[in-house]
This record gives sequence, C-alpha cells and structure tokens, in this order.
Amino acid sequence: MFQAVGTGVRLAIEECQYQFGMSRWNCSTFSNTTSVFGEITSIKSRETAFIYAISSAGVAYSITRACSRGELTDCNCDNRVRLRKPRKNWQWGGCSEDIHYGEKFSRDFVDTRENTDTAEGLMNMHNNEAGRRSIRSRMQRVCKCHGMSGSCSVRVCWRKLPGFRQVGEALLARFEGASFVKMVEKRRKRVKKLRAATRELKQPNRTELVYLEESPDYCERNETLGALGTHGRVCNRGSPGIDGCRLLCCGRGYQTRLRDVEEKCRCRFVWCCNVVCEICRYTKEEHVCN
Repeated sequence: MFQAVGTGVRLAIEECQYQFGMSRWNCSTFSNTTSVFGEITSIKSRETAFIYAISSAGVAYSITRACSRGELTDCNCDNRVRLRKPRKNWQWGGCSEDIHYGEKFSRDFVDTRENTDTAEGLMNMHNNEAGRRSIRSRMQRVCKCHGMSGSCSVRVCWRKLPGFRQVGEALLARFEGASFVKMVEKRRKRVKKLRAATRELKQPNRTELVYLEESPDYCERNETLGALGTHGRVCNRGSPGIDGCRLLCCGRGYQTRLRDVEEKCRCRFVWCCNVVCEICRYTKEEHVCN
C-alpha cells in the first residue's frame, strides 16, 4: 500500500515539474528540508494550491491503478459499473478501474491531517478534493469488439484512468484561473467556509483551485522559502509567454551562448534485434537569464 502511495507522490512531483518547467517557480524540490517543496507551502498561495491538488490526485491515481493490477488486497476492479443498464450496441465488462476507492483512500490518507477550523486547513481540503475530481471527470470508456470473424456483434466496455498528463494539464488550467478566497463563519451554525475574497469575484466550485495569499516574488533567490530565482535559467527568446526571456528573466535581460552538443541520430533497426545509431555533433544556441 505504502509503495503505491510513494509512486503516487513521485508521479505528482514529476508532473508538477513538467507543467512548471519553464515558469519562474519551477516546482523545485529539496532533500534536506522537512517539506519536499521547501517552505513555499508555508505561503497559502496558488502554487501551494497546485501542490496539494496534484499530490492528492497522484495518490488517488496510483492507488486506483494498483487496485486494477491486483497489487493490493483491499480492492480490485470496480464492479459497480456492471450494474448499470447495458446499451444497445455495447455492454459493461472487463476490469473497470475503481477511482472511487482511490479517491476514498486519498481522502482518508491525505485529508485527515487538516484542521477544518482554520483557513489554511479549509484551503488544503478544498484543493485536495479538486485534484481528485480532476481524475474522476476524465475517466475514459474503452471498448473491445467480440464476435465471429471480427463482426463486432458485441462490444464490451470498461472504465479506464486517463493519462496523468491530462490531469496535470487540467490542474494547470485551474491554477491559472485559481480563486482568491477568505474564511467566513456563519454565526448561528458556527460553520466555517471559504468564500470569494470580494463580492466582485465568482464563488469557486469544488473543481477549482483556491488560495488565501498572493504569491511571493520568484525572480530572486530566497533561501528562507527555498525559491531558486531565475538567474541562469534557459529562456525561449522567441516566446511571448512566461517561458520567454522577457518574462522569465524578470526584465534583467539575458545572454546568448553557444554550446557543443552530442546526441544519437540516424538510428536504424538491424536484424535481429538491435538499434544502431550514429553520433551527431552540432552547435546549439541557448539564451540564459542574467
């Protein structure tokens, strides 16, 4: 069980670093601190919101996959879908991956540490759930034909997890549209909830990410937070986006350098069974932030 949890956490970290690889904050991790992401998570920002969402999603995803592969004793395939009414041209069968079990495990494992009497606890719980829901809403139906001579007289279908890259891309979109919130308490019921910080802002639903504090400046190195800054980062000179030299370098400018590169090229398959490649050498132009 804990091996599957560890796999889910690694999956989440790798996806976070892929999605933010060309951003000012690039989801850096540290091995010499109590928090793998450094002290960034002490600020209740949209970056922290993404970290919690992708981490809870990674655990739910990995547990669900381990269940369908028979690697865990407490779960298996999701047989509830077979109880649904079959369609005219297909019916439920096969091994549907049990995202409901994965979600429940993630909820029990990840959410229990949060204090729902605090704004931070409510924020983390909300983002954890948004991460899990990003998987459930993207579950895929996969079908296989059965019948004589490929006639496909019967199609058997089951539910399958999406690629985790889809989950990461969905949560990145949620990150960019994250909602600024504050905690409010209903006096009569004494129930604490998160609400949009101002009346002008839309109330977030359960699939959206929320944050309580603005993000710090990631342009300069901050040892306390574990922010590495963008000095020396490779940027894309032709891009107008966050990976472009103007934005990534925070207006400090950049330098262009030439680097000799060696890589495999002109690969061919040799019977049987090797791939033989040549080594190509060329000069690559790189642009590096000042």
